[in-house]
Amino acid sequence: MINISGNEEVGPILLPQTLPHNPFCPSSAARTNHKSSLMEGKYQEEISHVERRILPNTSAFKGSYDAITDDELFGKHSLSKGRLWNREPLDRFYMEALEKYGEDGLIDPAVEKKLVRKIDWMVLPSLAVCYAFYYIDKTTLSYAAIFGIREDLNLTGSEYSWLSSVFYFGWLVWAIPSNLLMQQSPAAKYLAINIFMWGVLLMAQAASRNFAELCVLRILSGAFEAIADPAFMLITTMFYKRAEQPSRISTWYAANGVGVAGGGLLGYAIGHIKGALPSWKYEFLIIGALCSAWGIFIYIFLPDTPPTSRSLTREERLIAVARLRGNQTGVDNKKFKIDQLWEALTDVKTWLFLLLGFVANIPNGGISNFSTLIIKGLGFDTLETTLLGIPQGALVCIWIGLGAVLNGRLPSNSRTLVCMLFMLPTIGGTLGFLLAPQHAVAGRLICYYLTGSYQTSFVLALSLITSNTAGQTKKQITSAMIWFGACIGNISGPFFYRAQDAPQYRLGIGSMLVSNCIEAGIFLVLRLYFQRANRIRDAQANQTKDSSVDKLDEPSKQPTENETAFSDLTDLQNVNFRYVY
Repeated sequence: MINISGNEEVGPILLPQTLPHNPFCPSSAARTNHKSSLMEGKYQEEISHVERRILPNTSAFKGSYDAITDDELFGKHSLSKGRLWNREPLDRFYMEALEKYGEDGLIDPAVEKKLVRKIDWMVLPSLAVCYAFYYIDKTTLSYAAIFGIREDLNLTGSEYSWLSSVFYFGWLVWAIPSNLLMQQSPAAKYLAINIFMWGVLLMAQAASRNFAELCVLRILSGAFEAIADPAFMLITTMFYKRAEQPSRISTWYAANGVGVAGGGLLGYAIGHIKGALPSWKYEFLIIGALCSAWGIFIYIFLPDTPPTSRSLTREERLIAVARLRGNQTGVDNKKFKIDQLWEALTDVKTWLFLLLGFVANIPNGGISNFSTLIIKGLGFDTLETTLLGIPQGALVCIWIGLGAVLNGRLPSNSRTLVCMLFMLPTIGGTLGFLLAPQHAVAGRLICYYLTGSYQTSFVLALSLITSNTAGQTKKQITSAMIWFGACIGNISGPFFYRAQDAPQYRLGIGSMLVSNCIEAGIFLVLRLYFQRANRIRDAQANQTKDSSVDKLDEPSKQPTENETAFSDLTDLQNVNFRYVY
């Protein structure tokens, strides 16, 4: 028998001695096979130490708790603390949601479908536009390069590479602290403040007079952008079921492609401005102003969590929370837990995700900063180069959309297979670009466009993190770690594109090929790891169930789904958690 109250490690699953207190038990229905004394609360004296920490007294759902009011959630007026910076604990709202909709079949599928569509319109456009600006922001230096910033600031080839990389030094240093600050803050509002600051710092770059000034501003920009992807991932997990997350992450991440195409259109338009300033300064000023304006919009309109979504009725908010109980990952918890920090740092998959972030972003770090130079090296002029960036953006949207559709139509646990599948066009395109002769301009351009398919694999990799990590502190740390790896990859990528290798950049393209092959291998390792973990977890559950049958007078050692749904247990602590792959 597996003793849930002991300190025992079986495979990758750690069953801790003390599990966090859980106030979420919607009814006594799940325990109807126990003796009647259990229903009267006397079972608290009979069950194990750990179960006393997991299960509340059933009287908690007989009116003994006070429902959290909308005034507490939203504040009484537009300038109240509840409206501007609400950190109110949401446990009572979760309890109310589980009391009302805590069993299968209580939520009308038609009502849920309508609610999900409403949430889609409330959340996804805001995140998508934000992500488009996020990518455009990162490519401004690339467009500034063809508009003359290197000549105006007397930048050498190595200095330009450093400007591409130092952005990620700021990100690297501030990634984990920023994630922990977000855990203590309303997520959407913390994101909005950072977006506003991206824009301010981007506009400030237009005033740079030399390498040193531009370098400092790009480091600060990287620090404020460190929260972007983790915030998008966190907000997605708070509103969507695990099965819904890949398509939703794909939706806002596909705006990456809109950013590529939009950056090309903006670059083309800015290139035609005949003003008092150099074109590259208009690039920074216009895009920075748009980013700051969008940050203000996000602060006002994007909800932090389902319970604090003012666009939803109270009943809709209760359903929005209750329908996520199957995720077993919780919704929102402001308490930092040191045990979850250590678990995240000692979990094998955390380091696999970090490695994945690293190898996936070596190509990204190079392409995002040297794509215009690669295309221009094929023989196109400056304005033609800006326009030829548009098809790549459109193709990224198509690749990501195809991946989301394919993943949704295939049987469950096909995500890693889809990830590996979409690495193939990237690998083929990279090989073609390396092997095709320099004069084969059309062929090399097509091969370059094929390299964008890796974005699909990375999108689904993000959904593997959101779906397979539970416990709020652990989610924040694990999410930060993949972007920690992404920073190192983005820092490294530009240095494979040496000035002496222009315009072919064979070393840079070769680094893409090697990185893509390693990335495909990591997806295979993750698939095998999650399969093994689920087999062990199923065996434990069956053994516990068999033991309970043998001892009918004792309560089950297996907590119910509702008892662990919002308990802020980690994926290793929660015996009801199963990995998706």
